[in-house]
Amino acid sequence: MGTFKIEGGHQLKGDITPQGAKNEALQILCAVLLTPEEVTITNIPDIVDVNKLIKLLSNLGVKVRKNGTGSYTFKADDVNLNYLESPEFKEEGKGLRGSIMIVGPLLARFGKGYIPKPGGDKIGRRRLDTHFEGFINLGAKFRYNKEDHFYGVEADRLQGTYMLLDEASVTGTANIVMAAVLAEGKTSIYNAACEPYLQQLCKMLNRMGAKITGVGSNLLEIEGVDALGGTDHRMLPDMIEIGSWIGLAAMTKSELTIKNVSWDDLGQIPNVFRKVGITVERKGDDIFIPAHKDGYEIQNYIDGSILTISDAPWPGFTPDLLSIILVVATQARGSALIHQKMFESRLFFVDKLIDMGAKIILCDPHRATVIGHNFESPLKATTMTSPDIRAGISLLIAALSAKGTSTIHNIEQIDRGYENIDDRLRAIGAKITRVN
Repeated sequence: MGTFKIEGGHQLKGDITPQGAKNEALQILCAVLLTPEEVTITNIPDIVDVNKLIKLLSNLGVKVRKNGTGSYTFKADDVNLNYLESPEFKEEGKGLRGSIMIVGPLLARFGKGYIPKPGGDKIGRRRLDTHFEGFINLGAKFRYNKEDHFYGVEADRLQGTYMLLDEASVTGTANIVMAAVLAEGKTSIYNAACEPYLQQLCKMLNRMGAKITGVGSNLLEIEGVDALGGTDHRMLPDMIEIGSWIGLAAMTKSELTIKNVSWDDLGQIPNVFRKVGITVERKGDDIFIPAHKDGYEIQNYIDGSILTISDAPWPGFTPDLLSIILVVATQARGSALIHQKMFESRLFFVDKLIDMGAKIILCDPHRATVIGHNFESPLKATTMTSPDIRAGISLLIAALSAKGTSTIHNIEQIDRGYENIDDRLRAIGAKITRVN
């Protein structure tokens, strides 16, 4: 188990460039299974979850060629379907939640797709019903082996249909779209997710020969085609990492420039940080955060009531940044209610922040009230363990702002979502050491 030692209380300064988007990568990489032709993808983040998926694709028979930093070419012209029923696949597949998205492409192109119950963050239930109900609507037969938690879907040829999703699941929508592009006839998906990363997937599939309309809306219409070809694709910067760096700058009173953020794909993120008092300036396609030497103040609502920040499907505020907002609020002037609607266990990490001296009332698994310190009572260094990716980065930001030396264990969770984070933080002045 790896550990970070962090000497907090230091101002940072400089430029930092966000990595490619983790959540986009997990969709885009699975889409290479839809064609026997070459697909070249750039700006792929070098992180644990993405590297696991690339290895899984390779084990499945996909030819993988690394062209350079963050650039790979994939060719799925000799897929080994027998691997799907091997003990190795059952073990590898359950270690990565993103592996669920290989099922749609495999089902569409080869008539069958299998997956063990995927793992991932322990942030509450993350059911798979939306995925498999979509496949069943397209005509697939579903089976589930309870003994080894193994899912399977099979179909000779998928048939287009109309479906209303029970939730606007991003991965569920992506999986169903990848299945529907090779189905016979027209598929309409209502209550579809419309995140920028899902839009990126649809645009890539259209370049490969798919016929998808309504991209960016919650109604996708897909005319099935017989085959898809190769393409080139560049991934967006990771909006969660961008939000993390905004929070880091505020908590450490640092002047930071976040480079090449793709402003038009950030949605509510800049505005939500502004609501907690952070100055977020647009400079071209960069974000500039000045040093908040006098702190920052949370806005109340027009009638004077306490600000509530909650998550919602896009274009609402992403749940992956609520933990960052919560940490930032601990040193603001004023109070805020953080309402995590989409996952029931994601706020349990606040006990670590309370140990550091933060004033937080955990109302229930979904809501926490934060009473800001206005930097009058700095967080205290402590020893803690990262429970998941997003809580891990939040605790890291808290440690970088705290007085003294903190220890964070289980940093493998942070490595799953953030590329070379200790090297990149040291480059802007952070005092952080990795201990294995």
